[in-house]
Amino acid sequence: MELITERLVLRPFREDDVQALYDYSKDEPVGRNAGWKPHESLQESDDILHLVFLGQPSVWAVERKSDGRLIGSVGLITDSARQYGSARSLGYALGIRYWGQGYMTEAVRAVIRYGFEKMLLDVISATCYPDNPASRRVLEKCGFQYEGTLHRAELLYNGEIKDHLHFYLTRDRAGRSEEG
Repeated sequence: MELITERLVLRPFREDDVQALYDYSKDEPVGRNAGWKPHESLQESDDILHLVFLGQPSVWAVERKSDGRLIGSVGLITDSARQYGSARSLGYALGIRYWGQGYMTEAVRAVIRYGFEKMLLDVISATCYPDNPASRRVLEKCGFQYEGTLHRAELLYNGEIKDHLHFYLTRDRAGRSEEG
């Protein structure tokens, strides 16, 4: 299922997305902010494409309409803290060259609409690291509410232990986000 916004096409991942996935996933800041190690090879990206992205009904490649370039990913996956059918967790990553241009906010808003209107979710959660204010801003602009910090929540690939800032959005609060 494709989701169309003003500047983006959110579409299922394809086999031929491996080079574009590698191109944005090899940059250290992208991986660090998303919680995974930067991809070291095209083969690693191919493995992750098959393991994580292909065939997932609520995970999308983020493609710019203007040039058809794949610039990131966004999806609704199982929420490990809310283990029932009408809850999902939002995750996303965006190529560093596209940061600060409103693309992820635009993509997340489309995914929220899909989650509440088509998947009939009750709640969508999201987490980000305390040292990633841009991701927090995306969530706040999309109406997510801060619900707390889980301290020392994740051991990263590089041995660093990170806190998680937890956010949530309920169906009845969706649409009450800031403009922009």
